[in-house]
This record gives sequence, C-alpha cells and structure tokens, in this order.
Amino acid sequence: MKKLFMVFALILFTGTLGLFATAQTEVQPEKLEVASLANDANELYGAMAVEKLDDFTLEEMLRYSLEDERLALAEYELIMSKFNIGKPFSNIIEAEKTHETLLLDLYAKYDFEVPTFDATEHVVIPDSIKETLDVGVEAEIINIAMYEKFLKYDLNDDVREVFIKLRDGSVSHLAAFRKQAEKY
Repeated sequence: MKKLFMVFALILFTGTLGLFATAQTEVQPEKLEVASLANDANELYGAMAVEKLDDFTLEEMLRYSLEDERLALAEYELIMSKFNIGKPFSNIIEAEKTHETLLLDLYAKYDFEVPTFDATEHVVIPDSIKETLDVGVEAEIINIAMYEKFLKYDLNDDVREVFIKLRDGSVSHLAAFRKQAEKY
C-alpha cells in the first residue's frame, strides 16, 4: 500500500511538473512575440517608423527626420548612378542636403548627440525608372505625413519652422516625382 501511494504521488508530482512546464511553454511564445514586435519597432527607420508609432520626444522627432532625409539622399544618389538619370533627383538631392543641415542645426541648438547610421543599408532601388518614381511618390507622401504628425505637437517656434520647411519641400518633391512618373 505504501509503495502504491509512493507511485501515485510520483505520478501526480510528475504530472504537475508536466503541467507547469506546459504553462511555462505557453507563456514563453507570448513573451517572444512581444519582444519580436519591440525589435520590429526598433528596426523601423525614418518616416516608416513614425507611421507605426504615436508618441515622440523632440530628440526622436529629429532622429526620425534626419534618418528620413539621409535615406532620401542616399537613395537618390544611388538611383542617379544606376539609371544614369539627372532630374528630378539631382535637384532634390540639393534640397535633401539643405534639409539635413537644418536638422543638424537643431541638434546643435538643443545639444542632442547626432546619431550615426548608414542610410544605404535601408535603400531599396527598384528595377525600372518608372517603379523608382512611383516609390519616390510614396516616400514623399509618407514623409509629408511624418511632418504633419510632428506639427501636431507643441513645438518651439524654430523646430516648427524647420518641420514646415521640410514638409513643404516634400510637397514640392512629390509634385516633381508625379510629373516625371506621368512621362512613363
């Protein structure tokens, strides 16, 4: 009888451990999914990140803006090289350099450390000029939306002025891309 009780206790204990292990296994995937989502959010870059996120500090706004401007600059330089094309990319490149300078001035004024990153890691160049122009249209639409989102914040006048200039520049770039895309 004592042996039977011990066997029963052992089975019950083993079963309890099995249930505990199962419960632990069920919790772990949820944690992994959350961690995976967090990593995905951290992987977002420039205006694409802003599209997915909702709350920003001034430093984050400047970082996403700088990322997006540098991404556009790198992308347009690679497009010009790949397709041996000038306008509208050559004109827009000069504007992107100006946009970068405006943002770097804000970094200096607010004493934020300028992040280092390689924008070319995020560049995807389509196979045709038409596709490239269509991507440019979409990128400018997302860029405009980013600045519109930032402009809803209570910003210092100098920051607001820069974001308005950058948004308005993107509106001009959007028109240039649409005009070129119509030719194809």
